[in-house]
Amino acid sequence: MSDIIASGPVPTSVVQRMKEYHPPLGDRSGLRLDFNENTVSCSPRVLEVLGKISGAQLTVYPERGSAEAVVASHLGLAPEQVLLTNGVDEAIHVLCQTYLEQDTEMLLPVPTYSMYAVYASATPATLVEVLAEDGFEFPVEAILRRIRPATRVIAIANPNSPTGKAVKREDILRIIDAAPQAMVLVDEAYFHFHGETVLDLVGRVPNVIVARTFSKAYGLANMRLGMLAAGEEAMHWLRRVISPYSVNGLALACLPAAMDDKDYLNNYVNEVLASREQLAAALTDLGVPYWPSQANFLLTRIGPKHSAFAAAMRARGVLTRDRSSDPGCEGCVRITLGTQAQTASAIEAMKAVLNEIGWNGDQA
Repeated sequence: MSDIIASGPVPTSVVQRMKEYHPPLGDRSGLRLDFNENTVSCSPRVLEVLGKISGAQLTVYPERGSAEAVVASHLGLAPEQVLLTNGVDEAIHVLCQTYLEQDTEMLLPVPTYSMYAVYASATPATLVEVLAEDGFEFPVEAILRRIRPATRVIAIANPNSPTGKAVKREDILRIIDAAPQAMVLVDEAYFHFHGETVLDLVGRVPNVIVARTFSKAYGLANMRLGMLAAGEEAMHWLRRVISPYSVNGLALACLPAAMDDKDYLNNYVNEVLASREQLAAALTDLGVPYWPSQANFLLTRIGPKHSAFAAAMRARGVLTRDRSSDPGCEGCVRITLGTQAQTASAIEAMKAVLNEIGWNGDQA
């Protein structure tokens, strides 16, 4: 070629305006209290399954069907009502691609999980954000006022991240009833630490869709496993959109073992719940404001020294998550809960760091 092309093809206008997400990964050595992961390990039964995977098994394309039947059985659903996904991120992406188009809207209470807005922005639809009330209370009345015929998706994280706040079942039901033209996603990623669900509505209410993850309590974040549960009509369209091989075979092979090990799951969840009380008591003693949580983390308000706090905690080998850029979260840092021993270590580091950065309660 005699001429050099200065620039390549231009992406679509939708991609150009799409929100970007840059997870603060990099070096994560130390006590990982930043991403709400399981802080210990997956079930040992999962490791046993991995050890038995043969080379021949790696040569075939993965099939979801048998694993979806196992999950459905555990949850009291029909296999046709369960769709396994490459993490809940893919579940959100598929939902947005299925229902959002030009001249439609997605309603999103904020602050909340970032990927709802990212994947909504990958469609031509309009994202309508509704700010939480004081104390991060769920803005049910404001959401009800914003529902229009154009509303096609409403995303509700229950419990919510980064706040840990739970949504009352009656508020979810009011929204479902007020928006029959919209799919109401109830994202129950932190279900195991909360214990309340609307999974019983699946198959009975056509505009309800529930998401779950196997990244948190089950400790399978690296395997990227999530799921959607919905009525068969909605599933028909969701399965049309999703890639047939997006969930890898190793994850599918390990999932039944993870779900069967109830003792492991219960023990880990109980540790986290005890840690939640432990950290809450310590924060109270230290005078650090925080919000009560129904998830495996607590959101604290450090104030103007939030960056210095997170950096000093990292220097002491404890990773936390600065959430100051989220709506209404100025000065906030989120701390994941692991075992009680891990939480004790984090508390000791926090005491030293607060003194080191010259923090006092008036600054929050």
